[in-house]
Amino acid sequence: MDEFDFIKSIQQKNYVQSSLIKGIGDDAAVFRQNYKDTVTSVDTFVEDIHFSRNTMLPFHIGYRALAANISDMAAMGCEPAYYLISIVIPKHWSEKDLADIYLGMKDIATENKMDLIGGDTVSGKELVLSITVIGFVDKDKSRYRSHAISGDIIFVTGTLGDSAAGLHILMNHEKETQEKFKYLIDRHRMPTPRPVFANNLKSISRIALNDISDGIANEAAEIADASKVTMNIEYNSIPYHDLLKGFDKDMQKEWKLFGGEDFELIGTVPKKDWDIVKKVAESTKTKVTAIGYVTDYTDSNPNVFLHEDKDVSILDKSGYTHLK
Repeated sequence: MDEFDFIKSIQQKNYVQSSLIKGIGDDAAVFRQNYKDTVTSVDTFVEDIHFSRNTMLPFHIGYRALAANISDMAAMGCEPAYYLISIVIPKHWSEKDLADIYLGMKDIATENKMDLIGGDTVSGKELVLSITVIGFVDKDKSRYRSHAISGDIIFVTGTLGDSAAGLHILMNHEKETQEKFKYLIDRHRMPTPRPVFANNLKSISRIALNDISDGIANEAAEIADASKVTMNIEYNSIPYHDLLKGFDKDMQKEWKLFGGEDFELIGTVPKKDWDIVKKVAESTKTKVTAIGYVTDYTDSNPNVFLHEDKDVSILDKSGYTHLK
């Protein structure tokens, strides 16, 4: 299959976004959106760094890669609408493998009413996916990490540590025993970003959001730094799935605080608006949990403190970072 046949094979027959004027088939896509702000994000995924065929099928690679971008949109409080894929294709990947990658992306894109509107294909030594997502949000309703203030409630969606636990199981358990932990494995391979929940918080005038891609310690520190506040996390309040109880407590703690790739949300909200958050969570069938509170910082460096039983310690900014 040559490049042009490949493009035809992934082109959508029908588009769902009414703002699209021209999709795939020209030098560029064209869309027109009035009355809303446009939000865009890009992520790059490299074989054997961000994903491995030892733990994922091609379908999962595509699904998870686009899920990560959708999670960025959720953190901005926006509705994802379009995505573009640039892909570097090595010779050892078959046409079926590539088709399955795009099938995985199409699966979660359909779930979120997104259209594929373009991209690029080149050959190379290893598989690389670069995904650009475009979304829309009501004017001046984008959510920023810098919007936390003292007195806010800190909350998270879902359960934390699932993805890291799922990866551990895939790498260390025999296939015969993996079925017991299917939920955690699925959470690693096919995470659930939260754009619907986040977009439905639009009635709240001020809220800070960040998606949990690199671990809660890292994401909380980013909010603390951007807002110049102190984040106080109550460890015993962090939600986790019952399946984690079967593992060593130190491993559980590592996964919940630093594991990352759950693609849930951490946020802060005024106490007066907490009931709204809970109502939105109920209406969107999203688990939401209060895990701490925001205070003013007392020195030049905003901090994140971990409160565990009667002990209080600084929660270092950690998790996976590139170029470290």
